[in-house]
Order: sequence, then structure tokens, then C-alpha cells
Amino acid sequence: MGTIAPVNNVQQIRRVLLYTLILNTGVALAKVIYGYMSNSIAMTSDGFHSFFDGVSNIVGLIGIWIAYHPPDENHPYGHRKYETLFTIIIGVMIFATCLQILKQVYHSIVEYHDTRVTSISFAVMLITMVVNIFVTIYERKKGLELKSDFLVADAMHTKSDILASLGVITSLVITKSGFRIADTIAGIVIAALIAKMGYDILKKASDALVDTICIDTTALEAVINSVAGVKDCHEIRTRGTEHSTYLDLHICVDPKMPIEKAHEIADAVEEKIKANFPAVIDIVVHVEPEGNDCK
Repeated sequence: MGTIAPVNNVQQIRRVLLYTLILNTGVALAKVIYGYMSNSIAMTSDGFHSFFDGVSNIVGLIGIWIAYHPPDENHPYGHRKYETLFTIIIGVMIFATCLQILKQVYHSIVEYHDTRVTSISFAVMLITMVVNIFVTIYERKKGLELKSDFLVADAMHTKSDILASLGVITSLVITKSGFRIADTIAGIVIAALIAKMGYDILKKASDALVDTICIDTTALEAVINSVAGVKDCHEIRTRGTEHSTYLDLHICVDPKMPIEKAHEIADAVEEKIKANFPAVIDIVVHVEPEGNDCK
């Protein structure tokens, strides 16, 4: 027997993505335009990274729309894994950003490079960094609130912009002091920071795709065995994500128990699990008579 909790957050998630899309686009334009004007590899690279933030928002709008379609005949478990698929796309985009940055770094090494640092350079970076901090906090908070892995992943992506911006500001200070190589070094550091974010996102998404365990089995056993009438439990399996978990298990009951009573116990197990693990949206409980194979 099983139950599926309804998920109806798609409109709110899409609204969050639209807001962040507008902010990310403004941030990207400011950094790329002035980065080219001042011949700053670090600022331009950071701007391209912000453009990928905007692209990921667009991808997210499409992905979330697909992911929250209700279950149907061909997709009885729903479409939530599409959200994970689009989360992987964000990770790939992050690595694409790294390649773009390293390409500019290479050209700065083999060709003469002169970065012009002005007060406008610092103003652009500080203002855009404040915007990125706001977007990161806002999107992560909404992602946790709405149980959206995509929003949380996108917030991590934007967080990499903050780290990159700090690196750019540092490089601008050093470059203004006469060390032109600082702009190139900042590009390399930014690429490394972004790559780390990309790895973390891909790792989390791949765990969901290969059905990595989501909840500690020992903790589940303690909750299940605390239900009156349950003699034992075994073959506990979880899959999905930390915000959307599917669970199936076997419980052992008195073999002389009427089937109606056994089903009541199974229902009690489901209720107890959901009360203690709100992320569980679907539970399948197999009822078995206590005996040699079910101790």
C-alpha cells in the first residue's frame, strides 16, 4: 500500500526564478560591459558567469514546469527527476564557464594585457556583489521552504558569483598597484572556485539519479518498530532527494492477526514515518506474517 503527498509549489518556484533572472541579467550586463571597456579579464569572466546564472534561471523555468506535472499512466511516480536532470545542466554550465575563463586567461598570458582600473570598476563590482548576496540568500531560503532542489542548486551557483566577485575586487586592488599579472591570476582562482561549485551540484544530482540512500536506515527502524503491532521490519529502501523521498519497507505482524488489523498497522506506520520524516512523499508498506523469513 502507498500514499503520495501532493506537490503544488510550481507557481511560487517559477516566480522566484523570474525575479532572480531579472537580477542576474542586470548583474551580468554591468560586469561584462564594463569588463570589456576596462579590458579586465577577471571582471569580464565574472560577468560571463553571471550570464550563466541567467541562463540557468531560464532552464529552470522550463525544467520546473515539466517536473511538477502530476503523475500519469506513463509516469506513475511523477516527473520530479526532470528537476534533477535540469540541475545537472546547471552543473555542466558551470564547467562551461570555467572553460571560458581559462580561455581568456590563456590569451592574457600569450598576448600583452593591460587592465584599466578605475573607481567605476570598484563601484560596479561592489554593487553587483550586494545583489548576488541578496539573490543567494533569497533563492536558497525559498528553495528550502518550497523543497526545490533546483532553487537550492541555483543559489549555490549564484554563491560562486560572490566568491568570484571577491576575487575580482582583490585583483583590481593589486592590478592598480602595478601588478598586471594579478588580473590573470584572479581569472584562474575564479575558475577553480566555480569548478568546485559545479562538482558539488553534479555530485548531489547524480546521487538522486542513481537512487543513493536518502535517510539513515537505523533511524527509520527505530520509528517503525515503535508502532504498536509491529514485530520487526526489514528491507527498508529509500530513493529520491533529501526533500522528496520515496520509501518502501517490509513489516512483520502476528500471523493470526486479521487482515483488516494488519492494514491498520501499516497505515499507522505510514503516519508515524511522515510525522518524523516530512520529506517522505511516498511510502509502500509490505505486510508479512511473523515466521522463519520474518523475525
